[in-house]
Amino acid sequence: MKNSIQLRPWQKQDAQVLAAIANNRKIWNNVRDQLPNPYSVMDALQWMNHIKDYQPEQNFAILYNGVVAGNIGCKLQEDVYRKSIEIGYFIGEEYWGKGIATEAIGLFVEYLIANFQPIRIYAEVFEHNKTSMKVLQKNGFFLESIRRKAAIKNNEILDDYVWVKLV
Repeated sequence: MKNSIQLRPWQKQDAQVLAAIANNRKIWNNVRDQLPNPYSVMDALQWMNHIKDYQPEQNFAILYNGVVAGNIGCKLQEDVYRKSIEIGYFIGEEYWGKGIATEAIGLFVEYLIANFQPIRIYAEVFEHNKTSMKVLQKNGFFLESIRRKAAIKNNEILDDYVWVKLV
């Protein structure tokens, strides 16, 4: 599968595909509530307009054999945390189980190191998302902490697992 995964900046013509991928309750159950649900083409276009000015790029389409299969992005931290970067990602359900997220995270970590010189890259994962935890572990992240009862998703109080890669 090597070389079948690429990251590229989002393009307006990707809006329909992004909406089709993100408008999935199984994906929404594993991300923050700020991702609209349902997710429309207009939501995709508004988000792409919002991120277009970030330089260097901070959000990418994940391509699998040339087709948009998901999203990966980051949030740069500020002030005393300015060398820390939080990452987030999701893969379209039809592409689950193919190793796409694992390879995309590896590529994205390389990109972040080259462009932002972080000392810490991390991801927060809800307690029920064991697959995402395995993907992070395969990329050299370690479980730093479990924040007990730290998140509320679907009106359920959840533990939040913090996975970290020190650079």
